[in-house]
Amino acid sequence: MAERIQARYRIETPLPIEQAAASLAGEQSSGTFVNVPGETNELKERFGARLESTHSLEPSAEPALPGARGKKADRYNRAEVVVSWPTENVGTNLPTLVSTLQGNLYELSQFSGLKLLDIDLPASFAGAFRGPKFGIEGTRRLTGVADRPMIGTIIKPSIGLTPEYTANLVDQLAAAGIDFVKDDELMANPPSSPFKVRVEKVMAVVNRHADKTGKRVMVAFNITGEVDEMLANHDLVVKAGGTCVMISLNSVGLSAVKKIADHAAVPIHGHRNGWGMMNRHPWLGIEFPAYQTLWRLAGVDQLHVNGIANKFWEEDDSVVRSMAACRRSTCNLRPILPVVSSGQWGGQAPETYRRTQTTDLLYLAGGGILAHPMGPAAGVLALRQAWEAAVAGVPLDQYARTRPELQKTIEKFGGKSQ
Repeated sequence: MAERIQARYRIETPLPIEQAAASLAGEQSSGTFVNVPGETNELKERFGARLESTHSLEPSAEPALPGARGKKADRYNRAEVVVSWPTENVGTNLPTLVSTLQGNLYELSQFSGLKLLDIDLPASFAGAFRGPKFGIEGTRRLTGVADRPMIGTIIKPSIGLTPEYTANLVDQLAAAGIDFVKDDELMANPPSSPFKVRVEKVMAVVNRHADKTGKRVMVAFNITGEVDEMLANHDLVVKAGGTCVMISLNSVGLSAVKKIADHAAVPIHGHRNGWGMMNRHPWLGIEFPAYQTLWRLAGVDQLHVNGIANKFWEEDDSVVRSMAACRRSTCNLRPILPVVSSGQWGGQAPETYRRTQTTDLLYLAGGGILAHPMGPAAGVLALRQAWEAAVAGVPLDQYARTRPELQKTIEKFGGKSQ
């Protein structure tokens, strides 16, 4: 029997669930709006999508989205459904996989809500992709951090800084023992901070500290751009002694990211800016477990997951699920390193650890480090102290009594500890 790719969806429809799901399966495989010559029973049996299961949810009196055809229904049926496709429909073509799992189905008038929740891939399909070259273990090896969260920051202000100013800031952070520094997603190759010059200035600082201390700060330089430009900039970073590059995933697409990842000699830091347009509505788009599977196939090593009590819209439960999805086993592909960010400071560390019970993460704080009252170096130390307290189960305010860096953080950002 042919192996099959399975996808789980949350759907809403004015039609009976099985009827609506059948329209999804037909549209995304061998069918169209009318029977056509050539669509034989044999063809449908071999290549057609199949409804595997349904799980009914509470119906709604109103549609989640506009556009369902026909007169207004008395109720809109809701369910989670699993649909499958034979792997030979896709081959090993990642863009075709996306077209199959998402594609036109969001346009179908039979639905007033539809969201891709997760993907289950046969080992034979996933085995055709290299996946992450580094992941969690490789990033730990390159940063020299074995048994705690990797602590990092984002260069702020996001834009407008010169390469010299940026290098000076990295100098302060490296002296403080930071593990990771990244460009903001808005900083790529502007006239005010040309990429080549920024790499030259920053890596001179990183290399000097590495020669002195043995610790090489991982800097994720933002190479986002056209494919040939990204390849050249990756090589520039590696030649300068850099150990990471960053790509705005949704801006360049799966094929471009896979091209860079297949070529890369350093980890790919995946920034998911634009994620909200794919996920923010509960009845439209894609959930993170499915999203990370696609990027893991493409070869991303580190992926943003937002953070507990973040500055954006995402709920904590969603963040926790995202972290678990990055770390789960997927067809022998290396786990992706969850990158926790968005309005983070030491105050979220206890709840993050309580809910995930892991330190396999990269914990990024922009303002939480750079705006520390005692300076960026104290900001780095305060974050480490917060995580020490979190893992030990000691309340932050108690742990801060003999640690002024943590105490000042609590006073500035959060009052009482979480």
